Amino acid sequence: MTYRKRLILLILLDSLTVSTAIFLAAWLVYPTVQDARLEVIVISAVTLLVFHHFFAFIYKLYHKVWAYASVGELIAILKAVTLSIFAAGVVQFFINDFAIYRRALLVTWMLHILFIGGSRFIWRIYRERCNRTKLEQRRTLIVGAGAAGSMVARQLINEQHHVDICPVAFVDDDKAKQKMEIYGLPVAGAVKDISRIAEKYKVELIVIAIPSLKNGELRKIMDYCQKTDAKVQMIPKIEDIMTGKVSVSQLKNVEVEDLLGREPVKLDIDAISEYVAGKTVMVTGAGGSIGSEICRQLMKFIPGKILLLGHGENSIYQIHMELKEKYHDTDIEIIPVIGDIQDRTRIFEIIEEHRPEIIYHAAAHKHVPMMEFNPHEAVKNNIIGTKNVADAANAFGVDAFVLVSTDKAVNPTNVMGATKRIAEMIIQDLSKQSKTKFVAVRFGNVLGSRGSVIPLFKKQIAKGGPVTVTHPDMTRYFMTIPEASRLVIQAGTLAKGGEIFVLDMGEPVKIVDLARNLIKLSGYTEEEIPIVFTGIRPGEKMFEELLNEEEIHPDAVYEKIYVGRTTDFDTEKIDNFIQKFQQLETKKVKEELLDIVYAKKKSAVV
Repeated sequence: MTYRKRLILLILLDSLTVSTAIFLAAWLVYPTVQDARLEVIVISAVTLLVFHHFFAFIYKLYHKVWAYASVGELIAILKAVTLSIFAAGVVQFFINDFAIYRRALLVTWMLHILFIGGSRFIWRIYRERCNRTKLEQRRTLIVGAGAAGSMVARQLINEQHHVDICPVAFVDDDKAKQKMEIYGLPVAGAVKDISRIAEKYKVELIVIAIPSLKNGELRKIMDYCQKTDAKVQMIPKIEDIMTGKVSVSQLKNVEVEDLLGREPVKLDIDAISEYVAGKTVMVTGAGGSIGSEICRQLMKFIPGKILLLGHGENSIYQIHMELKEKYHDTDIEIIPVIGDIQDRTRIFEIIEEHRPEIIYHAAAHKHVPMMEFNPHEAVKNNIIGTKNVADAANAFGVDAFVLVSTDKAVNPTNVMGATKRIAEMIIQDLSKQSKTKFVAVRFGNVLGSRGSVIPLFKKQIAKGGPVTVTHPDMTRYFMTIPEASRLVIQAGTLAKGGEIFVLDMGEPVKIVDLARNLIKLSGYTEEEIPIVFTGIRPGEKMFEELLNEEEIHPDAVYEKIYVGRTTDFDTEKIDNFIQKFQQLETKKVKEELLDIVYAKKKSAVV
């Protein structure tokens, strides 16, 4: 129905209701006509008609979408009807010898509310019934009967003709809500009762609608959900719903990242904006998992120019096109640069040409077992490559240089960890004599990055298993790519020179637990997708550390960011090693690397 037709229909319907209601009220209240003057009733009816339409337009009663009417619309009706009755009373007072037919007006008020409000809500019920289709709908249990859960239920009920989800009940740990009803759906019990309630209501889908879950709470809920055969999903982020990016009914699967239970990072936006806005920033390894996310996060703070440096043209092309498309309406200059950090001449040319004020050095070889077989390449990329970029930063007066490091640099037993620790040593040594602020940022494994366990596990599950885990006691620290990247940027604002910043990685997680969770979240059991233990790979440690005993400095310099104590080291040994490593055998390279890292050193606080 067009807006014009709808408007005319509502005006005619209201006119009929308003015109007849006062006569019906007078007939109900007064036994004989003599008790009420007919001319007063007629004038009152005309007055009601005029003022009702006036206030109906004021409160936009003819502009409401009554298919979604709720308390707000009812309040608007109450206001319009009450004010029009009040206006009719005033008119009666002056034309009826200062007398008002109070009882008649009171009954008229009630009839108006009943007829006008009823007509709207009857239309809503009619629309809902007419729009129902024969969709095969999944019976759905909503976890959380708070504001978010109620919003989910309401939208799913309103959109039943568009979605295949039919909410049937809530669960909530708030005892005040239990045994109550919300939008006609019972709050059937607590979270611990999910299994029983799912069986009782024949639930096929469970929706978790609690946006304020604290550490570990989602894991507990998932434990209860996984005792059922129902699929489990979550509502999108509240900020995405509020900004209109997604609808409440656009549910997302629960990911392993969600089960980490990590609190969101609160950034010092002002400090980062002052640090980045309008500056020329270079990111090495910009096509990689961490490097590309650092670029995405930096763009939010409107740098003047961003250089995307990498040696792989495809990955640099992808991040360049992504940023160009998203930020096409800004003045940010986005420049893709193909270059290898091992090429010292090329790196100096790039930095001399563009004169970046901040460099985030994320380029590195990071795969532990692979670097055990290729130590020369690890040295060339992680040590010599870092030295090339750092020396160029020093030579051309870059303000800040941030090295993305790893927890594997702590007490390393492998080639990759040793090369990253030596990279830290190189920039710490440069910081003593340079105006550039050189700092390193250490963190553990990043969920979803290339070569990490999650993509591997997903591929193995997709093939029907088995999922391979090296050892049942193997543990690692994990965080998400966006969180790691944001903390790297934040750490850069705290740089004074020479620090090793350590990101709070939370509690270590057993790799086998990640595998089990991913199998369950994929809808399988361990009988269907078995876990096979393959043994520790070359260079791997059973667990990782973020600081060794000599580096521990317990006070956080910012939320989730700690600064470690640094140690003295022999820079001559590093220089000598770089000169001769090409002639060394594979086994000897690793020995020399560990000899540099573990050379006798004394503690020194930065």
